[in-house]
Amino acid sequence: MSAAPGADGRELLSASSVLAVCAHPDDESFGLGAVLDGYVERGAAVAVLCFTRGEASTLGSPSTALAAQRGSELTRAAAELGVGRLRLLEHPDGSLCSEPLDQLAAEVAAMAEEMVADLVVVFDEGGVTGHPDHRRATEAALAARGGLPVLAWAIPRHVADALNEEFGTGFVGRTDDEIDLVLRVDRTRQGRAIACHPSQSDDNPVLERRLTLLGDTESLRWLRRPTPDSRSRAATAGTPGQPGS
Repeated sequence: MSAAPGADGRELLSASSVLAVCAHPDDESFGLGAVLDGYVERGAAVAVLCFTRGEASTLGSPSTALAAQRGSELTRAAAELGVGRLRLLEHPDGSLCSEPLDQLAAEVAAMAEEMVADLVVVFDEGGVTGHPDHRRATEAALAARGGLPVLAWAIPRHVADALNEEFGTGFVGRTDDEIDLVLRVDRTRQGRAIACHPSQSDDNPVLERRLTLLGDTESLRWLRRPTPDSRSRAATAGTPGQPGS
């Protein structure tokens, strides 16, 4: 791993192989899209592990058909983001907390090992939106064996407060001193990936407002910081974008 300056002068960890762990189809685009795009642009191999098919979404009619539709949307969005490997599991949407943590963690670890990941990207603790499935996905990433660095997408407290006041939502924000990295991002590819999820992005004023409030920045915080050992593993994992040699 090497470091490059973020928009605020702090350092952004570079990685040759990044695993994004999320709960639902669209999380990889609505939440993590701009960050994953940044890693792809820097030559990293990026993979996505999604625990559920999103069949319980309140933005569509819960059904088997919705699960199939959202799976197809995820495939298209991942391709748009430049994701090289995608794994969509079938844990129950809305009930991820009832699934054994050791099983979820083993699924994260298995994919991380397959792709020789040197960084895991997740939603912040609290799930950002407050969704319990988001929280559980992050717990699983942190519980996975291997001790990889875990970097979480977060939103500033003032953005969360504005969304909660305007829409009655349950966003969980972070103060400036809780945020480790502030990145300037280009949302062009993220926007195209979001459009690949019409079942969830059409008529979604909360999403539109959040992106407006965030502008061209994203905030990140370390849930598990890189260690000298993890940096050494990354340095010998191969050239950026390759699985290792």
